[in-house]
Amino acid sequence: MQDIIDGFLTFQREAFPKRAALFQDLASRQSPRALFISCSDSRLVPELVTQREPGDLFVIRNAGNIVPSYGPEPGGVCATVEYAVTALGVADIVICGHSDCGAMTAIANCQCMAHMPAVDKWLRYADSARIVHQARHYDSERERVDALVRENVIAQLDNLRTHPSVRFALDAGRLALHGWVYDIASGRIDAFDGRTHTFVSLADHTGVRATPEQLPAAV
Repeated sequence: MQDIIDGFLTFQREAFPKRAALFQDLASRQSPRALFISCSDSRLVPELVTQREPGDLFVIRNAGNIVPSYGPEPGGVCATVEYAVTALGVADIVICGHSDCGAMTAIANCQCMAHMPAVDKWLRYADSARIVHQARHYDSERERVDALVRENVIAQLDNLRTHPSVRFALDAGRLALHGWVYDIASGRIDAFDGRTHTFVSLADHTGVRATPEQLPAAV
């Protein structure tokens, strides 16, 4: 814990003064450009991967980068999505999965989660991805997990569309959805192309979106 405290002291002493004007501006308002929904995995840091400053991203992190379908789920994801779209007016929502995801590995390998009942219940929100995934053949363990990571991003994008605030914003042409998969070892991001229903390199296709019918919106 001491190294975390030391990190804060370094931030307070060195990093904060360099951004004092930014933090003064953020002290009374926020206007993030995008809602970024990612896994809680410690190896994926949205602000680092996207090189964003404080105030640029509104972030949801949970096991498996999951967005339950609209309803009274207890985790607060639905409320956070609604607030981001309705109150903050974000123009883009990114759902970002990642390689070697523990949640997706557990589902892909049908691991017993009885010793973690809360996790087991939470991962049921990925059931549609699991069912589609199990109907296909894979040549290796790595391929099986990687495929589920991608299938889960697609499933969560579908869940996101059930949220009224998201649907209204999509219909109004003021919101775009993005599905990304981040590779930890290489730093590569593959993005879901809503036109071809395939994942392509984001570096090579910077304009790709999961909602091709919408007007371009910058992340």
